[in-house]
Amino acid sequence: QVQLVESGGGLVQAGGSLRLSCAASGRSFSSYRMGWFRQAPGKEREFVASISWSGGGSTYYADSVKGRFTIFRDNANDMMYLQMNSLKPEDTAVYYCAAREVYRSDYAYWGQGTQVTVSS
Repeated sequence: QVQLVESGGGLVQAGGSLRLSCAASGRSFSSYRMGWFRQAPGKEREFVASISWSGGGSTYYADSVKGRFTIFRDNANDMMYLQMNSLKPEDTAVYYCAAREVYRSDYAYWGQGTQVTVSS
């Protein structure tokens, strides 16, 4: 069974940085794509960034975070990260780690989420 556990959320001032971590376990993720999503109060969950677990690790970002957030992975330790710089109050949300098989379009596995709060 796939398990994803996020950590690293917290309270930070605008302009600050945080690094989120996602520990993945339960199977080999060589044929998976991993992603970060977020959900702000009263809003729908939205895509933040994704990375392939194998090969060159192709990445995609939402326009709202390009140039500020970086997604990367540590295959040896089954870890994924989201480095968040130049944080803005509108980045405040619960951030979720997610995984899907590469042949699927929907993310089937989700973590419990970690709260990120950016104060102005």
